[in-house]
Amino acid sequence: MNNNLILIKLKNTFSLKEIDLVEIFKAGGLELSADEVNPKFTDTQIVSATDKNTTCSNSELICFLNGFIIFKRGKQESKPDQPKKDDFAIANNINNVLLKKLKIALSLTSEDMLTVFSSGQMFLNKIELGALFRSEGHQKYKECSDALVTAFLDGLSFNYGE
Repeated sequence: MNNNLILIKLKNTFSLKEIDLVEIFKAGGLELSADEVNPKFTDTQIVSATDKNTTCSNSELICFLNGFIIFKRGKQESKPDQPKKDDFAIANNINNVLLKKLKIALSLTSEDMLTVFSSGQMFLNKIELGALFRSEGHQKYKECSDALVTAFLDGLSFNYGE
């Protein structure tokens, strides 16, 4: 799924203002001005997809999601003996990362996730949901499709829209 559309749907679902968007990116480790943030929330099908300023990369989306976790839950102090996780190394399938990070940001349980999916007209069971959260090399890992992400974002809008 287009990263810009993901950002647009999250912005609309949670009624995020321009100042919130700048702060979310900053909390995620990416310093952007309002002029740099606004194009990321433009549908790239409308604007030229070759314009680097409008296209949201996977690393920018991950920064936004990390910042969104902090925006929704507050900053968590890291433990000194805990190694820092490299999100960019695990971003082979951005859709799985998106689900994981939104689950954390919104403090969703498995039951909540299933409810959100069903609100988006996608019906999963707990086993199918668990496969989406497995490590990529795991035997039961399932890659998250664009259709699942779309259904999840639609369900979020239905259940959590402000």
